[in-house]
Amino acid sequence: MEQWEATLIGPETSLEDAVATLDRVALRIVMVVDAERHLLGVVTDGDIRRALLKHLPLTTPVQTIMNASPLTATRAWSREQILAVMDKYKFIQLPMVDEQNRVIGLETLHGLLHRGKLDNPVFLMAGGFGTRLRPLTHDCPKPMLKVGDKPILELILESFISAGFHRFFISTHYMPEMIRSYFGDGSRWGVSIRYVHEDSPLGTGGALGLLPHGEIDLPLFMMNGDLLTTLNFRNLLEFHQEHNGAATMCVYEYEHTVPYGVIESDGRRITSIVEKPVQHFFINAGIYLLSPALVSSVQAGTPIDMPTLLGQEIAAGRDVNMFPIHEYWLDIGRMEDFQRAQQEFTRA
Repeated sequence: MEQWEATLIGPETSLEDAVATLDRVALRIVMVVDAERHLLGVVTDGDIRRALLKHLPLTTPVQTIMNASPLTATRAWSREQILAVMDKYKFIQLPMVDEQNRVIGLETLHGLLHRGKLDNPVFLMAGGFGTRLRPLTHDCPKPMLKVGDKPILELILESFISAGFHRFFISTHYMPEMIRSYFGDGSRWGVSIRYVHEDSPLGTGGALGLLPHGEIDLPLFMMNGDLLTTLNFRNLLEFHQEHNGAATMCVYEYEHTVPYGVIESDGRRITSIVEKPVQHFFINAGIYLLSPALVSSVQAGTPIDMPTLLGQEIAAGRDVNMFPIHEYWLDIGRMEDFQRAQQEFTRA
């Protein structure tokens, strides 16, 4: 089977299974076909995220969210024609069909498969005490705890490197020498790593004031150093650039089941009884893309949390967008999370 064939799904395929296919094949598109491979539509990474924003159930058939009139190419098209269409519509993939509209391939933008370097700076926050993971963090900062055979922070670093990023800053506070001695200047990974140190904790956003603001000339990735995710960072960057906000916050859908029957009423009259309803929320996933102007607005030595900083942007009328994560994501805040990471992340 060629790689593009793994993107073929049926119209009744669930949203959940489509997400799994997107993540597994990593071509950022699935093609919806009938039994004879006639193209019925396509579903992209963006379609999935829009569905998640609408809180559509994961059991939703993809035919309800697919683009039923996608642009396609044929074997008769030249390479120049295909590239021209991709450039005009900002596509990174184009389905190939025959005269009967049967799928015969998928043309993918060359840059997706042969990625060059991206110069956006990446700021990894590694200064926390990790008190909820004691005694493991008595003599080891939380980002240096190992999942498998590598520290959490190294797994994060390598995921950015594999996506093409090479300019890194790491914020330290608790046991900084252990982090510095392990990562050094980044030459071991072929990247640049520089450090900023918080003499006293400055909150989740205060370390931005310690960065060399004059060098932050592109949107900056900011990520907590205790997260594990298979998020496609290039997708996040493209989303941020497309929507041109002051910041983009990654969010993760969290479900909470109320363990009781919930009563809805109109005065003394009961209007409905919902047994153990499931509530859906978007939570802050601890990953951001920030405009250079926003980074520069944080003064050195100013304690501030990210929710406060982004709240100020919203109050000022500037756009703060959210980017839903459907990929694997785990915040290693508690001992049970750390134990779960050992079992799950190598399979993610």
